[in-house]
Amino acid sequence: MGRGRVDVRVAPGGTGPARPLRPAPALVATRVGDSLAWMRSDLLMRLLPFAVVVTAVWVAWRPAWMGMTPGRVGPQLAFGLAGGVVSFAAACLLQVAMTPLRGSLRVPANGADVALQASYYLVNGPIEEAVFRGLLQGGLGALLGPAAGIAAGTTAYVLYHRLGGWAWIDVLATALVGVPVALAFWLLPGPPSLLGVSLLHAGATCGFLGPGPWLLRRLRLLR
Repeated sequence: MGRGRVDVRVAPGGTGPARPLRPAPALVATRVGDSLAWMRSDLLMRLLPFAVVVTAVWVAWRPAWMGMTPGRVGPQLAFGLAGGVVSFAAACLLQVAMTPLRGSLRVPANGADVALQASYYLVNGPIEEAVFRGLLQGGLGALLGPAAGIAAGTTAYVLYHRLGGWAWIDVLATALVGVPVALAFWLLPGPPSLLGVSLLHAGATCGFLGPGPWLLRRLRLLR
């Protein structure tokens, strides 16, 4: 797949200068070994430190605003499962639109890598939500009010993706997840809970990365 191909359109009749079209995006195949390589580093540098901080705060104070309990399970599951499906589909469609603009996309080469990446994103979602919704939004919301918590948690969530080397177009796209889950964490009935927002988050990530691009390639929506 490499750098993608450049198509050329010739003027009618075969005369006149050729007009280059937009280069086709480069679809980079990944396998289990490729994914394990970045996951090891990501686990040590990001997810484990996040998990340690969240666990330490919860064990020391057990604040209700962190959302570490299931809350009202019915509404949480209804929102999370339905939202996960919708966000998966929406993230896939967004990836179709954004990949030509970005110019490249990593796509799992086989089912084993799809399963590995999906499993990792199912772990990633709750940990990120515990940090940005539980600690930041919940903590600042309890201290300064819901608006301050939502603004701080969402802004931090969106911008921190830039630290991972994401292009700005992808960083800004994370607001499409950050804003709905921030509102849901605040508005869902019952005590605060990370259950529903974690399920939606995982669905969106799986649609945008790994399983979603693999499905799009299988459906020939990405070439």
